[in-house]
Amino acid sequence: MKAVEANFDGLVGPTHNYSGLSYGNIASAKNSAKASNPKQAAKQGLAKMKTLADLGLVQGLIAPQERPDIATLRSLGFSGSEQNIIQQAAKHGPKLLASCYSASSMWTANAATVSPSADTLDKRVHFTPANLVNQFHRSIEHVTTGKILKAMFPSEQHFYHHDALPTVNHFGDEGAANHTLFCREYGDRGVEFFVHGRHAFDNRFTQPQKYPARQTFEACEAIARLHQLDEANLVIAQQNPAVIDQGVFHNDVIAVGNRNTLFCHEQAYVDQANVYAQLKQKMGDDFRIIEVPTSSVSIDSAISSYLFNSQLLSLPNGETVLVLPQECEENSQVKRYVEQLVSSQQGIDKVMIFDLKQSMANGGGPACLRLRVVLNEQELQAVNPDVLMTDHKFTILNQWVDKHYRDRLVEADLADPHLLVESRTALDELTQILNLGSIYNFQQ
Repeated sequence: MKAVEANFDGLVGPTHNYSGLSYGNIASAKNSAKASNPKQAAKQGLAKMKTLADLGLVQGLIAPQERPDIATLRSLGFSGSEQNIIQQAAKHGPKLLASCYSASSMWTANAATVSPSADTLDKRVHFTPANLVNQFHRSIEHVTTGKILKAMFPSEQHFYHHDALPTVNHFGDEGAANHTLFCREYGDRGVEFFVHGRHAFDNRFTQPQKYPARQTFEACEAIARLHQLDEANLVIAQQNPAVIDQGVFHNDVIAVGNRNTLFCHEQAYVDQANVYAQLKQKMGDDFRIIEVPTSSVSIDSAISSYLFNSQLLSLPNGETVLVLPQECEENSQVKRYVEQLVSSQQGIDKVMIFDLKQSMANGGGPACLRLRVVLNEQELQAVNPDVLMTDHKFTILNQWVDKHYRDRLVEADLADPHLLVESRTALDELTQILNLGSIYNFQQ
């Protein structure tokens, strides 16, 4: 049965701000306390979605989380009216308030791990929301993420929704940012590639010393079991702890893959030659590896430009395109390498550049913004059609953003109770536009 890879991008929420909450994410820390532009951020994301939809790709979107998360603030001892809770938190726990206002769910590469039906024993698409326990502001996302995914992929015949893994560091899970599906054609049985930063129960293995390893080996194994994957079609690799300590907080900051191609840095993995050998053995000799040497692109340049946090896409006309942020054009080392890459005809036919400065300043590029879901024809028909990008949906969503979003937000604005009202009004209307039902706590 014919299948496609659909990209579901996170719609940037109305409380998008730069609070520098993500330890180990250099861009997030560097831009802490700067003014953000939620309206521009949302429009930049929508423009990328529309461009890819216009190329004939299946493009959808994932709704943002309810923010501020008043329920979490109540669970931490703030009480009284919602206005009082916001005022108390602003006075006594401003970083807690910022965490509960974070629009980080825009990074839908962290929303879940997804396995296609061709790979699973029960022949359903499996979803496991990421528990994201390493960062408090993200650890409060997974319950609502699960509700949103169920509203997007509602058919029990075609889709299986798991709960997140236990919310402890032993099973730290960062979703598709550390997972890649390799296959010859979408719909074929593939090889699922999981990447972790440390072993939680075995201290014989090396691990980073400066920044946390957010994904554990045990989490990778658990998801593979839950998704009913065959060990013969599974590769689990360890990320190089030295690059984690330089700011490579996810695999998608140092590598990206699509179909039978892996594009990665030469310092990406522990025992990299063995990782390559496993992938080639399970995928076949025609598996393509494009390795970027440090002499061409340093780790610093890879991180600052987000060269690997790109989308590697197969267009309907057969071309393979690399979707890059504008920062790759502005880094001379990266720009020179990308030009050589395309001219060398190694498997990437062309590049597309997008201005995503609002998201880049918060520590994520094109790949962070999207969750990939391989769907056969029947599964695609079972997707909630209102979450798919069309000309009409693009117009409606831009009008919605213009109506509800601010064009400037600083951390001090989070103490304004009107922001809560604005955010809820916007999200309530969005659930109707996307036909999601009552997925937020305030709608219950």
